[in-house]
Amino acid sequence: MDEFSTPRIIDVDPHHNLNDLLAARVAAGPGQPMIERKTTPDGPWTALSARDFDAEVVAVAKGLVARGIGVGDHVGIMSRTRYEWTLLDWASWAAGAVPVPLYETSSAEQVQWILSDADVRLLVVETPEHAATVAEVRGEVPALSDVLVIDDGGIEALKTAGAGVSDDEIATRRGAADLADVATIIYTSGTTGRPKGAELTHGNFYLLTVNAVEEVPEVFGEPGGRTLLFMPLAHVFARFIGVLVVAGGTVLGHTPDTKTLLEDLGTFRPTYILSVPRVFEKVYNSSEQKAAAGGKLKIFHWAAATAIAYSRALDDPKGPGLGLKLQHKVADVLVFGKLRHALGGQAKFAVSGGAPLGERLGHFYRGIGVRILEGYGLTETTAPTCVTRPARTKIGTVGQQLPGCSVRVEDDGEILLKGDHVFRGYHGNEKATEEAFTDGWFRTGDLGSLDAEGFLTITGRKKEIIVTAAGKNVAPAVLEDRIRAHPLVSQCVVVGDARPFIGALITLDPEGLPGWLAMHDKQPMDVAAASEDPDVLAALDAAVTRANKAVSRAESIRKFSVLTTDFTIENGFLTPSLKVKRSEVLRSFEREVDAIYADAEIANGA
Repeated sequence: MDEFSTPRIIDVDPHHNLNDLLAARVAAGPGQPMIERKTTPDGPWTALSARDFDAEVVAVAKGLVARGIGVGDHVGIMSRTRYEWTLLDWASWAAGAVPVPLYETSSAEQVQWILSDADVRLLVVETPEHAATVAEVRGEVPALSDVLVIDDGGIEALKTAGAGVSDDEIATRRGAADLADVATIIYTSGTTGRPKGAELTHGNFYLLTVNAVEEVPEVFGEPGGRTLLFMPLAHVFARFIGVLVVAGGTVLGHTPDTKTLLEDLGTFRPTYILSVPRVFEKVYNSSEQKAAAGGKLKIFHWAAATAIAYSRALDDPKGPGLGLKLQHKVADVLVFGKLRHALGGQAKFAVSGGAPLGERLGHFYRGIGVRILEGYGLTETTAPTCVTRPARTKIGTVGQQLPGCSVRVEDDGEILLKGDHVFRGYHGNEKATEEAFTDGWFRTGDLGSLDAEGFLTITGRKKEIIVTAAGKNVAPAVLEDRIRAHPLVSQCVVVGDARPFIGALITLDPEGLPGWLAMHDKQPMDVAAASEDPDVLAALDAAVTRANKAVSRAESIRKFSVLTTDFTIENGFLTPSLKVKRSEVLRSFEREVDAIYADAEIANGA
C-alpha cells in the first residue's frame, strides 16, 4: 500500500462561504475586469468589472428571493456554457440557495429524475426547446414551481421581480452558509445505473481553489491571466474553474459552441486553456491535415519530431544540445508559432483532465511552447485531486496531490482519496455513500500507481478490468487511449472478457475522415465505405500495432471490428461528459463482438 499527502497551505475561516470569496475579489479590484462576454455571437468581447458583476449577481439573487426561493432551496440550471450560467451560479449562492446543474442534452427521463431526486424548486433553462423537454415531465415533479427561459428573457424577468427585495435581505442570505454546508449537487454521468447526486460543500470549492492558486500561481494567479471556458458547466471541472478564476483574480470568458472555438480562442486570447485530451488530439490532427493539404506534411512531421525530442531533452539534466536548439528555433518559425496562434497566441499553459493525454502529445505540446498540466479527479472530489506543476512535471503522470489532498493506492491498485476536496456524500442515498468510503477514504474505482516522489499514474477503471479465458487481467484504457489518438478514430472499446484473446470495436471520426482521405490522395467516401476500405483498415491496423507495444503479448489486441455507428450522447453510447457507456456498447454490439471470436471459438470447438 502506497500513500502520499500534500499539506494545506491556506486555512479558511470555517464560518465563511463562497460569497466571501467573491466579496474578496470585488474588494481587491472593484473596477478590474472579471468577465468578458459577447452580447452577440459576432460581436467583440466586452469587459465586466468585478463590481458590476457583483451588482448583477445581487439583482438576480433578489429575483430568486422574490420568486419564493428560501435559504437551502435547490435551483436547477440547464444550459450550455455561457455567461448567464456563471451569473446564476453566484446568484443562487447569494440567495442562500443550492444550484443543481442539468446537462442541456438531458432527456426528459433524466430531467425528471434529477428534478425529483434533488427536489428542485425553480429551474432556469436556456431555450424554449429545453423548456419543452421539461414540460413533458412537469406533472411528475410537483415541487417545481417555476421554469424560466434565458432566451425568452428569463434573467431580466428575475431582475424585474426582485426590484422590491432589500439589499439587507441578500446580505443576510449571503452569510447564511458556512464551509460545511452544501454548495451544489452535481449528478454523476451515470455510465451504469441512475446518476447519483454528489453533495459538494462550500468548503470543498473554497479550500481547493485558494490552495490551488497558491500552489500554481504562474497559471491560476498570474496578473493579466485569462481563460476561455467551453466545457459544459454541468460538469464538475468547469464548475471548479468558475470558482478558481474568482480566487485567482483572472478573467473568465465563455463560448457555448465548439464550432466557433478556434475563432473565439483567437479573439479572446487566453493565457491558459482547460480541456480534455480529445480536443488536444483534434488540434494536432487537424494541423497535420492542413499541412498535408498545403504540401508541407514532411515539414510538419519533422517539426513534430523536433518538438517531442526537445521536450524529452528538457527532462535530461544536460538539457537540449546546440543542434537540437537550432532545429527547434527553425521549427518554431515554420510551424510552432502558427499552432500557438491557433490557440490564441498567449497560451503558455493548458490543463487536461478526464482521460490520460499520453506521452506523445504531452511532449509535443511542451515542445511547441504550451505546457499541458495533466490532472486527475472526479465529481466526488470537486474535480482535481492532483495536477502536474510547471516546475514538477513527469509527462505520463497526473502529478502530485494538491494542498489539502491525500491519495492511497491499495494492494489491488485501487486509488483512494481523502482531504478538503472530497464530497460529503450522495444526496438522499446513505447506502451508496457508505459503500463509497472505507475508514474515511473515498474509493474512486480507478486503478493506478504512485512513484517514490508521489507522482500518480492512472492505469484504468477497476470495474472495466477484462479477464480473458486464460485468466489474464487487462486494463483496456491503456490500449483505448493510444488507438483513439489516431486521426481516423473517434472511439475504441477493448473487449475480451472470458474470451481467448483481446479484441476491439473501433468507430471512425466523421470529422477527421475527410482530411485523412485528402492527405492520402483518396477520393471522398462516407464512414460506411471507409469501414471496408483497404487503406483505412491498414491504417487502423498500424494504429493497433503501435498501441500493442505498450502492453504484453497476452494483453495485445489480435483482431478488431470497425463499426459504422459512432458513439454519441444522442444515441446513448456516451455520457454528457463524453465517457463511453461500455455496458451499453457491449449489449448493442454483441453480434459484432461475437464475430471477432467466431473463428477462434470454432477452432477451439474442433
